[in-house]
Amino acid sequence: MTDAPLDDGLDAHALRVVKAIADTGSITAAARALGYSQPAVSQQLRRLERRAGLPIVERVGRGVRLTEAGWMLARHAATVTTALDAAAGDLAELRGLRAGRVRIAAFPSASSTVVPRVIAAVSARRPGVSISFVEAEPPDAIAAVREDRADIALTYSYPGDRGEHSDSAASGLSVRTVGVDDTVLVVPIEHPAADGGPIDLSQLAGERWIAGCPQCRGHLLEACGRAGFVPDIAFETDNYIAVENLVAQGVGVAILPRMAVASLPLVAGIAAPRLPAAEARTLHVVTARGAERVPAVGAALQVMDEMLAEYRHPVARTPGSARSRE
Repeated sequence: MTDAPLDDGLDAHALRVVKAIADTGSITAAARALGYSQPAVSQQLRRLERRAGLPIVERVGRGVRLTEAGWMLARHAATVTTALDAAAGDLAELRGLRAGRVRIAAFPSASSTVVPRVIAAVSARRPGVSISFVEAEPPDAIAAVREDRADIALTYSYPGDRGEHSDSAASGLSVRTVGVDDTVLVVPIEHPAADGGPIDLSQLAGERWIAGCPQCRGHLLEACGRAGFVPDIAFETDNYIAVENLVAQGVGVAILPRMAVASLPLVAGIAAPRLPAAEARTLHVVTARGAERVPAVGAALQVMDEMLAEYRHPVARTPGSARSRE
């Protein structure tokens, strides 16, 4: 049984073949990924080119590459396959089956806070659903959804960010804001800024700073720029525990998201007073359009919304609630 033809003579098999070539870079590798023979993939391509009236691949040396028409079809493939998965999931629900898969991509601080609870809850509610997870910063997580390597991406953006979540960058994807994650200033316990009062970053212009991932570094530069100075970035690490220990040793100060410092008890000797709400990062869920109609993915999205409820509004703190003493 073959897929029913779509408009302009396209069919789902053809789109899967084109996408596989885009993902793997060759007809041979695409055939291997799809479980087809190479002649079968080549035949599918010739049939598609006849129907489309345009070349889909072109020879380059001993290999092939997609033409402009091929890349256009590859960009649509994720949406089409998601719709087919949704239809298959609906049929499975009607048959009383409780199966399916959910592939999640999320940033590091979510992987030790929100994601484990999401996986546990989905597994408990849908025992037949297979769940996989990969840790990725927002640009890579969004690319994973676009390239059909992930169903759900949990991402974030900082004030002043440009790019990943813009209308042009997210074209063809669904981007939904799901919460706000405060950012905190990480300083030694004896630092004047550790008292929990209103923080004026301009008073830290003379400090040495510890920067993190590219987006976090960008936020640090933006926040300090708004305070009227360029930070002296002396250390760089994506490891939150390393950041806290560097601060505890008095070699620098840092800005971290609340989700990062909430994953473990604060290292002794540091404080983490909250920065103004304007410096918080926004949390997003990115999926292919219509992904929520896939039963397993829809269930995971519902659970994720529940687990992110605490991030709907900034968290109030007392001055001593984010301190750690020996």
